[in-house]
Amino acid sequence: MKITTAILASVFLLTGTANGQETELTVAEATFVDLEGNEIGTVMLTETEEGVTIAGTIEGIAEGEHGFHIHETGDCDPATNFESAGSHFAPRGNEHGFDNPNGPHAGDMRNQTAGADGQLVLNVNNDLVSLSEGEEGYLLDEDGSALVVHSGPDDYRTDPSGNSGDRIACGVIEATEI
Repeated sequence: MKITTAILASVFLLTGTANGQETELTVAEATFVDLEGNEIGTVMLTETEEGVTIAGTIEGIAEGEHGFHIHETGDCDPATNFESAGSHFAPRGNEHGFDNPNGPHAGDMRNQTAGADGQLVLNVNNDLVSLSEGEEGYLLDEDGSALVVHSGPDDYRTDPSGNSGDRIACGVIEATEI
């Protein structure tokens, strides 16, 4: 809870004026569940000039590197092993991977590392997505989108998912007000 409060406080610091004009942040949130349906963490998504920043902490993740992606559907059903979240978010039709000449998907992000304490602390920026309706890569469309943590690291090239293993945690991205 302290981390979420700190994130919200930092979000409030980002509001104010820029070039004499009032700025308004677009924010969203995702509450992660594990395969048993237990809530294991919350992240905030904040749209900035550099893209969408995803920040927060997820608990109970095995130590090591994990694939971390935005998936195309806002549905995190543990009964389907989170297959309900669909494929990686790819509105431009690109293939998977930073090392793929036809990639990346808009939902591809760098691997994230969980510590020995089981905490996956996230502070990621994705400049291929948006929280603003009408923008390319809009995440809050009719069927929504989700964030997914995979059991292993992404290889950044294998289409369609980087051989990152099973889906072990999922959070539906939902608009929120600050």
